[in-house]
Parts: sequence; C-alpha cells; structure tokens
Amino acid sequence: MPVGVTWGTPWPKGSLMRAEPLSLIEVGGGAVPVQSWPTAYWPDGSVKWSAHAASFTGEPSPEYYLTKSAHTPCLNHTAQIAVTDKHDLIEIDTGTIRCQLNKQGNVVIRSIIQGNAQLCSSGSLCCVLEDEQCNESGQRTRTEHDYVSSVNQVVMEQNGPVRAVARIEGIHKLSAGTREWLPFTLRMYFYAGQSSIRVVHTFIFDGDPQADCIKGIGMKLTLPMQGPLYNRHIRFAGDTGLFSESPKHLMTWRTKGKYEEQFRRQTAGEAISFDPHEDKRFIELIEDSATWDHFKLVQSTADSYTISKRTQEGCSWLKAAVGSRSKGLVFAGAEHGGLAAGIKNFWEKYPSSLELSHLTSESADMTLWFWSPDAAPMDLRHYDTATHVESAYEGSDEMRSTPHGIANTSELMLWCFERTPSHDTLRKVMSECQTPSLLHCEPEFYHKSRAFGLWSLPDRSSPVKVRIEEKLDEIVAFYLKEVEARRWYGFWDYGDVMHSYDPIRHTWCYDVGGFAWQNTELVPNMWLWLMFLRSGRADIYRMAEAMTRHTSEVDMYHLGAYKGLGSRHNVVHWGCGCKEARIAMAGLHRYYYYLTGDERVGDIMDEAADADFSTVHTDPMRSYYPKDQYPTHARVGPDWSAFTANWMTRWERYEDTAYRDKIMAGIESLKTMPNRMKGLSIHGYDPDTGQLYDMGINSGGHLAVCMGGPQVWTELALILQDPEWEEMLAEIGVIYHLPQEEKQRILTGSVPSGYAWPMFATGITAYAAKHYGSEAMARLAWSILLQDEMGQRDLKLEEHPVAELEYVRGISEIPWMTTNIASQWSLNAIMCLELAGRFL
Repeated sequence: MPVGVTWGTPWPKGSLMRAEPLSLIEVGGGAVPVQSWPTAYWPDGSVKWSAHAASFTGEPSPEYYLTKSAHTPCLNHTAQIAVTDKHDLIEIDTGTIRCQLNKQGNVVIRSIIQGNAQLCSSGSLCCVLEDEQCNESGQRTRTEHDYVSSVNQVVMEQNGPVRAVARIEGIHKLSAGTREWLPFTLRMYFYAGQSSIRVVHTFIFDGDPQADCIKGIGMKLTLPMQGPLYNRHIRFAGDTGLFSESPKHLMTWRTKGKYEEQFRRQTAGEAISFDPHEDKRFIELIEDSATWDHFKLVQSTADSYTISKRTQEGCSWLKAAVGSRSKGLVFAGAEHGGLAAGIKNFWEKYPSSLELSHLTSESADMTLWFWSPDAAPMDLRHYDTATHVESAYEGSDEMRSTPHGIANTSELMLWCFERTPSHDTLRKVMSECQTPSLLHCEPEFYHKSRAFGLWSLPDRSSPVKVRIEEKLDEIVAFYLKEVEARRWYGFWDYGDVMHSYDPIRHTWCYDVGGFAWQNTELVPNMWLWLMFLRSGRADIYRMAEAMTRHTSEVDMYHLGAYKGLGSRHNVVHWGCGCKEARIAMAGLHRYYYYLTGDERVGDIMDEAADADFSTVHTDPMRSYYPKDQYPTHARVGPDWSAFTANWMTRWERYEDTAYRDKIMAGIESLKTMPNRMKGLSIHGYDPDTGQLYDMGINSGGHLAVCMGGPQVWTELALILQDPEWEEMLAEIGVIYHLPQEEKQRILTGSVPSGYAWPMFATGITAYAAKHYGSEAMARLAWSILLQDEMGQRDLKLEEHPVAELEYVRGISEIPWMTTNIASQWSLNAIMCLELAGRFL
C-alpha cells in the first residue's frame, strides 16, 4: 500500500560532506525521489548521520541503495508537498489531500479535503478531568470537567518537497473556565502523493496527583456526513478482522431475496439505492427500524475489548461484540468518502478506545482516546506514604515521588478515502498503523560506520563464540516472551521491563521498591538497540522502540525542578527519591533518533543537554556530602558519564562547540588529577564551566561502568582522537580487576573495597587489552565474562514451567534472572567480541 517512510543512515568519518546530494535507487535501477538532511556531524564537518524521507506509491522494492549522486528524479507538481502560510492558518497540500491547520484557537485542524470532498471539518484535542470534592455535609462527590486544546503556535519544521512536518504547541484549556494545564506538542507528518497523515501526540503532566485525575485524553475529529443513513458505514478493527455496520443497517424480518443481497453489499461498504415505488414497503420497514447513532470500542485491558452501540443519549448501550486485542483502527464515511484512524500500540497501551457519535447528523464525531473515559481515572499517586530504603532497595529516605513533569507520547495515523475501503485495504492499513514501514541498513554497514561506537557483528567462528551468540539470542527471546507472559502493558508501563524476580511467588518484584520497574537501570536500551543493529530483527526493533518511547517520556522529567533528570527504578516509575541524569541521558535515546529521525526524541535529547544544572538543587551525592564550596557533586560515572553523553549528542547534532568545550573541560580536569579516572571518583562539579574538582575520594563504584559509561566514553574516543583520553579509559580496565593491595599501591588516597561486579567491567577491560595489545588482559576479560552466572547457565535448560496452581496462568520461569545481569552481560559480551574476540 502507499506509504511515506523516514529513516536514518550512518556515514563513516569523512565519507559524506554536507553539500553532497544523495539519490535513492531501487533494485532494477529505478530512482525514487528522496528528501535528505543531516542529523549529526563528525568533528571534521563531514556527515555522521543523515535522515531521509521517501514516498512510495507502488509495490515496494526488496532493497534500495542510497548513493552519492545529483541525478534524483523530480516530483511532478501534482505529487509534491506544497505549504502555504496564511495569516491565520497553514495549508499543506500533498497532491492528493489538503490539510489546513489553525495557528491559534481551540481547533487544531480546520479541514482535511480530498478532491472536492471535505472529509474532516474540525480536529481538536480533548481531555476530561475528574476531581473529588466535599460538599457542606461532608459527602465526597466526583465532578468531571471538559478541556479542549488551545493552540499557541504552529511551526513548519520541514516543508517538502517529499516530507512536511508541522509542530503544533499548546495547552489544554477548561471549556467553561480559565484554567490551563497539560501542555501538548502535536506533530503532523505529510508525504508527497500520500492521502495519509501521521500524528504524534505528546502531553506533559503538570497537575497535582492528589487532586487532578485525568479521566480521558485524546483527539476528536468532526466528519461531514452526507447521504442516506444506510450509505454511511463504520468499521472497527478486531483481533483479526473487522466489525462492519451502518447507522441504519438493512436487517429486518423482511430482509430476504434481493434485500438480503443488498444487505451483503451494504455490509461490504457499497452504496445502495432503492426504487421508491417497487421498494416502498421495505423502505417503510427501514425507516421504522432502530437508528444507531453512537458506536465505541473500548480496550479495557491488554486482553479484552468490547464494541457497543446505542441509538441515542439516554438509552442503554448494546453490547455488539467482544474480543481480546483490537488492532486499534476505526473508519467512518458516507457516499462522498470517509476517514480511517488508527492508534499505534492500541491494546498494548490500554485503556484506550475509539468512539463514533452523531452518525445520523450532518457532522459526526470520531474520538480517538489514548486514555479511555470508560476506564477508571488515572491514578498517579505514590503507592505508599513512606519510602522503604532498607527493606525494598529504594534509593532515598526523601519522598520525592512526583509525576509533575513526566510525559506520554502516542502515535496515530489518519487515512483519507474517496469511498468506503474494502476489508483487504483496511487490513493493510491496520498493519501499517501497528508496524509502520521502515528502511534500515544492513548490520555490516552500521558496524563499518562506527557511528554508534564499538560493538560487534555476530561471530560464530568457534564453538565458544557460537555459545555466546546463542546466549545473546536466548536472553532477548526470554524477554520478548516475558513481556507477553507478564503482561507488561499499559499506558504508563508499556515499553519497560522489571528489575528482579521473586521465585517464591513466581512473579517479578512488582511491589518491592527498587526491584520493580527497571527505568533504564543498567541501560537495557543500549543492549536492545545493539542487538538490533547486529541483527536487523524487526521484533527486537519494536521492543527497543517501545522502551525508548516509554523511558524517554515517563521515566524522565520534561519541566520543573527535575527537568532533564529521571527517576531511579521503583514500583512507581516516578516514585524513587533519586532523580538522576543517567536515567534520562541522551545516550539511551539517540539510537532511535538517528535510525528514524524522530523529532520528538530530538526534543527530549535537547531537554537533557543541560541536565547538569538540575543537579545544583538535586545533588546526586546529597545524602553523603553536605553543601560545600562546589555548586554540586558528580561521580565520574554515572553522573559525569551521563553529562558527556548529553553533550556529545548536542555537539554532533548542532556542531555546538560550547558542549564540546564542556566535555574537554571535564577531561582536562581529570588529566590533572593524581588518579585521573582510575579511582572512578566523586568530584566537585561546576555546571557553568564543566570543571571537575578532585576531592580525594576514590569511589571505585561499579555504577561508573554499568550505566553506559564505557559505551559513551569509547565512542567519544573515536570522535576526539585524543591518545591521553584513550589511555585514561584503558587504565580503568586495568585497575578494576586488580587485588585490593595492588590498587592501594597504584592509587593516591584510600581505596574502597567496592570495585564490585567484575563482569560489569569486562568490556572496558577488553578495551584496555586492545589498547595495550595485551593477550593476558583479553583472556582475563573472557574468563570473568564466561565464568559469570549468566555465562555458565544454559537458559534453555534453566527455564522450566511453574506448577499449574502456583500462578494465575501457565508460565515458565528462570528463578535467578535479573534484568541488570541480562543487560550488562549482553553489552559486555558484544563489546568483548569486538575488542578481544581473536583471543577466544
């Protein structure tokens, strides 16, 4: 089916200059119009990452080639993006549809027109707030308040010729009042020649979780309806097929013969007609039959949805169908055409719903609920009134559990149709909505570019390497299966996995403080993205994508005192008192950004760029060190390593040398210290200058090497080409595994005994082995990695079924599994194969 696609391509240093044009060639030599733009640069000014957009209207080719060439076909004037900026609106014309966006007011979309037919006459965001109040007699009552979108500005981030992107920013405003809350960003994507629109909806929660309960949030579209009711059609996507009806279907007790055939044609979406004389009696029966004005599909859980309908307000809802997992698509149309809309990850991010109302009027409403008002209101309160540091591994005695500043992003697609589409067309639309088309490079090309640092391609050249590759695949397979087995779904949860397992209850520690949701602890994002890069597997990509969407929005603060920081792992995603840069660092999300060009993740990485300033009032070491002469404190890892990930990303995206200078200020500070980076120390830190100050405190903590530090630092080494920096990294790999007395001999100052988790440092030790050409160090790294519990276990043999009566459904388990170990063993194995594989 016709689709517009945006994707990213990496380039080895010096191989593509910014002014060089690119062409997209399909198998067989045909050229496809492509729009290209750089998304990152190497320090020499050459392009590190480029993004590309193409519009495919025919059968896709199995392969495409991106080449440096100016000979790219031009789009004809009827199949290209045209953007017209008027005083009160912006019009985007794809060549097949025209969409008008208001610059101000409550209505976002003024109209969507295809040909001569207006398919949408209004589009706005909607929210229902439920609050609880006490009346004079002390009784508690719940009241609902309707909010609508209030547009502040519309900016065209791109205006063609192949792709146009409109960013609409605003806030939700009380319909009958003055209150404003829930800032939103809405991006709408248009492709040349396409009759579809991609929409990315983000809102930030800025309310009081004790008082402000979101009852529903979504987008409402008004659809002009023309012609007789029996030629109006509605569709809902079910588990595998479609629910197909009309506000006025033809089933009566006299629907026989030719009327039965007309009923089949009506249900298939065809327009039907009657002879006023010959069919007079049947017309009277149809006029007498019930008229169905309102339909809805509510996905209440990950395993259950209900389709229901009613004739009019004040009458009962009639259950029409039930199912498990809807594909999240709705269509409504009449003789002039219609509109289909689909919400991506519809059942995965329950409770969601699709609603059609006023179908018998001249204008119907289609409401796409990201959180369904048929469900209970959101409850964003903390799970307890106290923290449980000792018993439940919660990070701080401070109660800093707040959702104020977290966000959520939902994606949907709109399709315009000149007539009611066939079931087969809607099946293709459903598939494209849930698993959008994407172009990606071969793993070998990603690897060759070094645009994501040091990682390995799969290597099965020896029996032990075969076992390592099998284990890497088994770990991913286990988690892919576990997401389904444990139903890690839901509006605020989908994309995350849990931290530690409870073999007694045969469940993950969902209710035990810091052992519940993972929240990027030990960087599972990096693990999944590297597994995708080395395999190209779509299932791994989708899991990594969902994790990126979740962790970059829900686990991170986008406004307020904690902006740019994230919440450490907890029962509630935002519940831990530790608010740290490592949770939200750009190093976790840049994979998705560069592979897809996703502007929302680009915004998020911009928000993280200055996260170090937020640590001035939320010092990551405040529990250990009181306010002193330094503005704040930073461990070399994971605090400063997270800062460097943010700055490196900002520098390469915008060539902003101020962030390069902050990186260099920190590195130069470390170079002058007695231990350089070997002590993995805690430092005084000044965010204004980027300067680190030696406090004489050797931390030796494993957090420095298991929170993405080695992955970020070694990629930075490829960029900086600074021999002393490379030496400093290698020194970490050398000292980490030395005996305590040997560390004490080498380091200045006292040495803690906390160089824990030797496996976590095997990747940086392999880096040291490569740097020094040391076979002994390479073999040390391998012996630690392979002797680790994960290295010794056979996951296929370890996984066993749980007795039928001991859990709510049939499952299998690996009792000792933790995501920390799964993520870090995999990341270190991938790094060791690249740097020390020849010694295995």
